[in-house]
Amino acid sequence: MTDGGMTRGAIGAGPLAGESLKAFFERDAITVARALLGCHLTIDGVGGRITETEAYFPDDEASHSFRGPTRRNGAMYGRPGNVYIYRIYGMYWCLNFVCHPGSAVLIRALEPETGFPLMMQRRGTDMLTALCSGPGKLCQALGIDIEINDRLLDRPPYALTPSVPVPIVSGKRIGITKNADTPWRFGIQGSRYLSKPFR
Repeated sequence: MTDGGMTRGAIGAGPLAGESLKAFFERDAITVARALLGCHLTIDGVGGRITETEAYFPDDEASHSFRGPTRRNGAMYGRPGNVYIYRIYGMYWCLNFVCHPGSAVLIRALEPETGFPLMMQRRGTDMLTALCSGPGKLCQALGIDIEINDRLLDRPPYALTPSVPVPIVSGKRIGITKNADTPWRFGIQGSRYLSKPFR
């Protein structure tokens, strides 16, 4: 559903780094999930504009941090702007950005902007709307795996550049069974580059 909200992600002209990275992410996960929409993410120069996100909190039963720190979720307790990568279904990687310790934002979809040939090769398709239309597809297209887990977004191979305001829609999160009714999934209103349409 449309929530009528707008968010301003711009903190500076270039990629977030140091104190600007900390300031951007040292907020609650919902605020950050909304602010990330429209931001430009690249991995070794391959990437595009973030179009869909989901927020997760430590007291959220759907979150990996709900039962506290573990070997798997240790990166979720890193500094604001840290990267948390995990595998689902034993096959697909998922990319998350840490806010407050134990809170994170899942990056669900992206509008491709740079590195099209490499993304198409990795995904085995030339359909632009299918390249990064889901967290697993996004990681495959951008070459993301556990080797680049647990590092800050101002460290190679990452670059994250803030966005101008974008219109936002929100709805229930996808693919979870616990705390499933919370409207903590956010997207750019009218974007064709989403994992699923907002209803």
